[in-house]
Amino acid sequence: MTHPGPQPVERQLPTEEARDLLALVRDLADREIRPQAAEDEDAGHFPREVFALLSTSGLLGLPYPEEYGGGSQPYEVYLQVLEELAAARLTVGLGVSVHTLACHALAEFGSKQQRTEHLPVMLGGGVLGAYCLSEPASGSDAASLVTRAARTGDDWTIEGTKAWITHGGVADFYSVLARTGDQGPRGITAFLVPGDTEGLSAAAPERKMGMKGSPTAQVHFDGVRVGDERRIGDEGQGFSIALAALDAGRLGIAACAIGVAQAALDEGLRYTAERQQFGRPIADFQGLRFMLADMATQIEAGRSLYLTAARLRDAGRPFSKEAAMAKLFCTDTAMRVTTDAVQLLGGYGYTLDFPVERYMRESKVLQIVEGTNQIQRMVIARQIAGRESR
Repeated sequence: MTHPGPQPVERQLPTEEARDLLALVRDLADREIRPQAAEDEDAGHFPREVFALLSTSGLLGLPYPEEYGGGSQPYEVYLQVLEELAAARLTVGLGVSVHTLACHALAEFGSKQQRTEHLPVMLGGGVLGAYCLSEPASGSDAASLVTRAARTGDDWTIEGTKAWITHGGVADFYSVLARTGDQGPRGITAFLVPGDTEGLSAAAPERKMGMKGSPTAQVHFDGVRVGDERRIGDEGQGFSIALAALDAGRLGIAACAIGVAQAALDEGLRYTAERQQFGRPIADFQGLRFMLADMATQIEAGRSLYLTAARLRDAGRPFSKEAAMAKLFCTDTAMRVTTDAVQLLGGYGYTLDFPVERYMRESKVLQIVEGTNQIQRMVIARQIAGRESR
C-alpha cells in the first residue's frame, strides 16, 4: 500500500488575493522559518530578523486598515496566516499574534490623530509591540491590577510591574493598562509607551519549558513619564479596551494552536508512512490509523470553530462566546494531538531528533495564555447560563 504522507491544508478563502497571500506565507515559512526552527528554539534565539522580514512583507498589520499601512484583510484570512506561521515555528506565529494584540487598542480606540501618527510605523515600520495587562498578583483577575498612572499636568507617571509579557525587553512599544482611579475595572486606563522611555526596564526572561526563543519577562515601570497624547481612549475606559483586545487575541491563540497541531499531525503522517515494522509501514496498522483519523478530525473541528468566530467578527456581530470556545477547544486539541504525535513516533518521539516533543511542550502554554482554559469555561458558561448567583 502507498501512503502519501502529509498533504497541504485545503483552505476556504474569500478572494484570489487571499489565496495568493497564503501561498506567499507558505513559501516564506518554508524558506525563512521552518529550516532553522528547531535549532533556534534549542538555542533560545529570538528571531528579530524574521519579524523584520514579516514587517517589510506587510504581514504584521494584516487585519488593520490599508490607509494606516495595514493589509485590510478580514480576520478569516489573518488567522489562517497565523496558523501557517505557527506551524512553521510557534515563536513566530504567537509573536505576530501578540504584536497584533499590542496594536489593537490604538487601532480600535485611538483618535484619528493618534492613528495617523503612530499606526503606520507600528504596522509596517519594522517595530515590534508587547501587551502589558497581567501582573505578578493579577493574572486571571485582571481588574485587580495595581500598576498606577498618576497625572501631573499634561503628563502621566507610571509606576508598577507587569508580568508574563511576551517580547518583554525586546519590544519597541508597549500597550499598557494602568490604574488611574479607584479599585475595580472602571479605574483603568490604556497608554501607548515607547520601549526606550526612561524608567522602563525588563527583568531577565523567564526560563520556560517551551517557546524558549520567545522572551517572556516582567516589565518594570519606575517613574515612566508619558504625555497625555499617549493615553488611548477615555480615562477609565482601559478595562473595556483590554477585554475587546482579548476577544480578538484569543482567536489568534486558537489559530496558533491549530497550526502546531497540524505540524504534529504532518510529522506523524510522515513518520508512519516511512517507518517499517513487521514488513510493512506502520501506517497500515489500524490502531495507529485510528489515532491519525482522530487527530485530523480534531484539527479540522478546531479550524472550523475559530473560522466561525472570525467570520462573526468580520460581520460586526458579537463573538466573545465563540472566541472563548475556539481558544478552549483549539488549545486543548493541540495538547491532545501533540501528545498523540509523540506516542505515534514511540521512543523517537521522546527525543530531540524529532520536532514532536517540542510541539508538545509548546502546546501546554497555549492552554494558559490569553486567559486560562478555566477562565474560557467561565466566559462560555456566563454567556449560556447567566452570571453566578451571589
